[in-house]
Amino acid sequence: MEKPWPEVVQVKHLGGTVLHVTFDDGAEGDIDLAKRLRFRGVFAQLKDPAFVAKVYVDEDGGTIAWPNGADIDPVVLYHYVTGKPMPDWAEPIVGS
Repeated sequence: MEKPWPEVVQVKHLGGTVLHVTFDDGAEGDIDLAKRLRFRGVFAQLKDPAFVAKVYVDEDGGTIAWPNGADIDPVVLYHYVTGKPMPDWAEPIVGS
């Protein structure tokens, strides 16, 4: 069964609130969370670069996540990396 969107296969913390994300279709790029998130609720801990560094690939969700349960929709991440439009049904990152 073909997936409806690319999934994250690798993530690297570049420092501060910046991550490098790679997708299974080969697309990759950097995302500065400080420019994309409001650091409140489950995302509040992401103000701390040491916590941002705990990012990992959630293979079940095909996206990035943190130990506190925070994650970001892979469709939104893909949009930020590639600049391709989000589907009409996709929700923006909290606070966008």
